[in-house]
Amino acid sequence: MIGRFFTDTGQVRSHNEDAGGAYKNDKGQILAVVADGMGGHRAGDVASQLAVTILHNRWKETLSVESPDQAETWLKEAIHEVNQKILEHSHENEECRGMGTTVVVSICSESFVSVGHIGDSRVYLADSDGFRQITEDHSLVNELVRSGQISEDEAEHHPRKNVLLKALGTDEQVTADILTVEFEEDNRLLLCSDGLTNKVSGDELAEIADYEGDWENFGHNLIDLANDRGGEDNITLVIVHNTQAPEKEGVEEC
Repeated sequence: MIGRFFTDTGQVRSHNEDAGGAYKNDKGQILAVVADGMGGHRAGDVASQLAVTILHNRWKETLSVESPDQAETWLKEAIHEVNQKILEHSHENEECRGMGTTVVVSICSESFVSVGHIGDSRVYLADSDGFRQITEDHSLVNELVRSGQISEDEAEHHPRKNVLLKALGTDEQVTADILTVEFEEDNRLLLCSDGLTNKVSGDELAEIADYEGDWENFGHNLIDLANDRGGEDNITLVIVHNTQAPEKEGVEEC
């Protein structure tokens, strides 16, 4: 299994509030994470990096994940811990008050993927059924689309597009969406922040389904595309490819 992590500050922001990584255990399973931080005084990058560090540390203590039930329990408990630690940090550090972060985190095995998420960072899956988004944005605009108040086209240019209904570190109690899907040989998973999806279309992202080249090139090409179209936000993605072929290089980490 191959995991690749990419992040870029973009063309406008002065610093990167995204964080993430792809971390492989001794069983060859991968923990993939993308977090998009928010908050003033650089606190967004504190929240997102704190989330990734906590998840990575828990993963290093996990020898293997044997079943979807075990994976989903792991995600629920880990995301709860992240939420509490971000809240504690913001209460103890005045400059971090009000900070928060989105998170998408996936446990990838050779037969299944379990995903936990909060916010509007996304996970896409390419399998025998095609290419599709498997997470639902926790955003005001997505709720307006779901309730039929606006169309998907209107959502693309809505003035409140960036308003989140859920984030980590902003409330004592927050419930992550958790799901499991099959992950067969040659399936591909894409995790990304909205800095990518706001600039690159679903059809362009879907090229991951049939790509046979170097994943380093694919990831950097997506970042270049988002930057060429303005790059107003930070851009972060993780690619996981369920392949039995031996890796030439190690997993990319944050």
